Amino acid sequence: MYKKQLTKEQALQKLRHYCAYQERSHGEVREKLYQLGVWKKDHDEIIASLIEDNYLNEERFAIAFAGGKFRMKEWGRVKIKYELKQKQVSDYSIRKALKEIKEEDYQNVLRKLAQEKYTTLKSEQYLVRKKKAMDYLMQKGFEPELITSVLNEITGRK
Repeated sequence: MYKKQLTKEQALQKLRHYCAYQERSHGEVREKLYQLGVWKKDHDEIIASLIEDNYLNEERFAIAFAGGKFRMKEWGRVKIKYELKQKQVSDYSIRKALKEIKEEDYQNVLRKLAQEKYTTLKSEQYLVRKKKAMDYLMQKGFEPELITSVLNEITGRK
């Protein structure tokens, strides 16, 4: 079936709604342009227009994404950074977004998750318990050295 081609103006209008609804990365907008069947030659012009009108802002997207994943899913910096790289966000925007996460909040979430996980493994032997807790926290995207220090704090070992 042949899909009707959108004009540049129609595509721009659709993408304004798409970006206004939720922060988007440049990659997501480019993907949407393909889905809408917009000519490739018009992509850069449409994206530039969205940036000019402040519908599209990579830094703002990165900060919103990092903050949301940290608060809602309790992800660590490693996982957030990886996901932002997958979305082709610049290193500058990634660094800026990660700086927005307060160190105190970050440590508190890590401590809470470590304590919860360690407590659920009480039937396990000490080393197995510690390894499983560490694996879980690494999978959540926390840094190995922070995990080790928090687990040592929890278990009362140095």
